[in-house]
Amino acid sequence: MPESAVLPLNAAPGGRIPGNKGIWVGITCELIEFTLMFLVYFLARAHHPEAFQEGAQRLSRFAGTTITLLMVASSFFIACSVSAMRAGKRRASLLWLILGFLTALGYPLTKAWEVSWNLEQGINGSSGIFFTVYYYLTFNHMVHAGWGILGMLWVLARHAAGGYTPEEHGGLEALASYWHATDIIWLTLFPLFYVLA
Repeated sequence: MPESAVLPLNAAPGGRIPGNKGIWVGITCELIEFTLMFLVYFLARAHHPEAFQEGAQRLSRFAGTTITLLMVASSFFIACSVSAMRAGKRRASLLWLILGFLTALGYPLTKAWEVSWNLEQGINGSSGIFFTVYYYLTFNHMVHAGWGILGMLWVLARHAAGGYTPEEHGGLEALASYWHATDIIWLTLFPLFYVLA
């Protein structure tokens, strides 16, 4: 395939929606769930503005920023994997996916370090309303990210076994779509807890 025929990172051939219907049902449920949790966040913040302002100052911005960079980089690498597959570059697609997976693993590792650091500072779920909401939303996000990381393992195994072709790679697109949605949610959580509170 000529280089000029390579699709941009966000385009699906023929204007179709990438992935499959099942993943978009899952993404919609995830977005509805987090919309409700964001409502809880804003209600709690409206009733306890001082707690949110003080609480944000106690969090590790280093951890929050590191997680943000890992999520964005991982999403980019997975998008590159999809783009390479569409261009018929299977080996490059697999390498990008491996890089996306390894980068994604940095998220739970950084989160574990952050929780350990928080506990050393005396910050736990009962440290006040801000921290209750913070742990609830960020742990829920971690669960969704964990599902995404497990999905990466499945897609990696299928990809390595030759399960995707330039014509049929819906599973790879589904993974990318889910991971991008999880990334967008983190990009909302990060400023709400680490920057703007």
